[in-house]
Amino acid sequence: MQLMMYLGNDLIEAITLEPDRISKPGYLGNFKRALKEKYNDLILQQGEKPEFLVAEPIRKVTVLPKKIS
Repeated sequence: MQLMMYLGNDLIEAITLEPDRISKPGYLGNFKRALKEKYNDLILQQGEKPEFLVAEPIRKVTVLPKKIS
């Protein structure tokens, strides 16, 4: 699982989470606070509040060409 921070349509940063700890009080809040502090200047410049999303990371899929017989 990843916590992703967006400003508008732009992904700013994604942090890998421990799935077993997501439901623990304060676990996600600590990461959100740290990201808001880290990108405070960017947040002020954009004039928008950041949005956060927790989701499974996207895995790259490789499609192999079919053999023609």
